Amino acid sequence: MADVMNVGVNLEAFSQAINAIQALRSSVTRVFDSLKDGMKNKETLEGREKAFITEFQDNLQAVNRDLNELERLSTLVGRPSESHPLHNSGLLSLDPVQDKTPLYSQLLQAYKWSNKLQYHAGLASSLLNQQSLKRSANQMGASAKRRPKVQPSTLALPPQYVDDVISRVGRMFPDVSIELFRPNGTSAVLLLDIWSKSNYQVFQKVTDHATTALLHYQLPQMPDVVVRSFMTWLRSYVKLFQTPCQRCGKFLQEGLPPTWRDFRTLEAFHDTCRQ
Repeated sequence: MADVMNVGVNLEAFSQAINAIQALRSSVTRVFDSLKDGMKNKETLEGREKAFITEFQDNLQAVNRDLNELERLSTLVGRPSESHPLHNSGLLSLDPVQDKTPLYSQLLQAYKWSNKLQYHAGLASSLLNQQSLKRSANQMGASAKRRPKVQPSTLALPPQYVDDVISRVGRMFPDVSIELFRPNGTSAVLLLDIWSKSNYQVFQKVTDHATTALLHYQLPQMPDVVVRSFMTWLRSYVKLFQTPCQRCGKFLQEGLPPTWRDFRTLEAFHDTCRQ
């Protein structure tokens, strides 16, 4: 027991440091969960942004507080004395009584987690530096114009499934006329001309936003959900010239109505107001 006390390691501070590492991991997880969930539902856009910023700042402060506590405890742990080597300290992991010696396994788990976090962070950084987020909701209309033309794709689905999807979409939007043709037997053909360029700037912007929406609503496993989601988003333009901007409250800005529609809430914004 005397050898253990003279090695220069503060076991109590060591145990507290392990708990501090676990607290730091939890606070970091809350930060990423906050970024993943985004803004929560509020009555106004300003309220959503304010609540999101406040929550994000609180989570960052918690990370900073836990990191400072870990750095403080690391100075109290101390270093093993060279005159008292630990020898076969790895044999501690073989102790069947986990409640007596949990320090080694917890330290090993924290070390593996730190290495894994550093590895994945490096991969994410390299990928984000090489590629741009083409499906971002903040993508400008000019970027959509420069996007290469998407090649058509086909899905092998039974005719009954296609009929059911089209009928459900037709019931969802009674004011939209949808017709289905089968000129070649059981193969259904539904032609939607979305590439004809309009001479009016307002409809050119709507076309750019629709192209962005086509890239946003991607779910190959459930094509019917993609069709319904896109049609719901597209139908929000039925009051294009009657809906004011949700941020500035104006109907016109630079001679144009609010042409952007949020993918989740379908709220109307001007191009400059949605940033």
